[in-house]
Amino acid sequence: MAPRTQDAPPPAEPVPLHRLGVPAGRLPPFAMGSFDTFGPDSHAGYPHRHTFHEIVYVTAGTGTHVVDLVPHPLRPPHLCLVLPGQVHYWEHATGLTGVLLLFTDDFLLSRPGDRQLLRALGERRVPRLPTGPDGGDTAGIGALVGAMEREFTARADGYVSVLEAYLHILLVRALRLAGERRPEADAGRSAEVAREFGALLAETAGAGGAVRAYADRLGVSVGHLIESVKQATGRTPGELIRAARTLEAKRLLTGSGLSVVQIARRVGFADPAYFCRFFRRETGVSPGDFRRTGGGRLPE
Repeated sequence: MAPRTQDAPPPAEPVPLHRLGVPAGRLPPFAMGSFDTFGPDSHAGYPHRHTFHEIVYVTAGTGTHVVDLVPHPLRPPHLCLVLPGQVHYWEHATGLTGVLLLFTDDFLLSRPGDRQLLRALGERRVPRLPTGPDGGDTAGIGALVGAMEREFTARADGYVSVLEAYLHILLVRALRLAGERRPEADAGRSAEVAREFGALLAETAGAGGAVRAYADRLGVSVGHLIESVKQATGRTPGELIRAARTLEAKRLLTGSGLSVVQIARRVGFADPAYFCRFFRRETGVSPGDFRRTGGGRLPE
């Protein structure tokens, strides 16, 4: 596949990081508005990542939303999700209209289970929303987003808790559309360890060391970590660490101007040659070939 076109040249430094600016003392750590409200960065055509969660309800427009190398052709009404750390951009996007919801982890403090819902949704491709004869959204997502927008604009007493509840409903409905069962809450220590490992893995992008290093940071034995994670995910911590390192390397190879040596260090490899062998084993191609082919994005 030929390298993609870009609205901006590849950055010479790591993938650009966009932060959500919320005035001091103003709650919630949540923002909402249109593409015009947030300006050109809201539909940037170059790879970048966020420190916050982003949900976009696209009501019109054409193009493709690319998240971690996976293209999602826009078919409005369309729901897009970007998790913190994921690399995304909008390719050949024109005529975009819709509503963006941007929020940090602080907004989820009263509903920590919603982090699980977001991770589950981030692992699935949400299908095109069902529409009626007039092309309108029949899944109720548009009505729900509209209610959130009115609540956010009015800022009446208790609006924060109302927005939290609306967001929870939005995530549950989106998971239904994606054919994903809602993750069940489990008070057991094993399930808690697996959740903490998943959060730590996302935070470190797999560069936090071997399985023992993660076990030490979580305060559990290696055996308990392996058993807990395998029970929750069906995969071992080692497999998930390798997958996280590979994904982060792909992000940096396609979204930054860093050298292979620099990327190797960022994903936890002191020896660039060993990193190249690792990457080829995991992907079937060398880091250089992966970069030259534009990342070999998966087809829809």
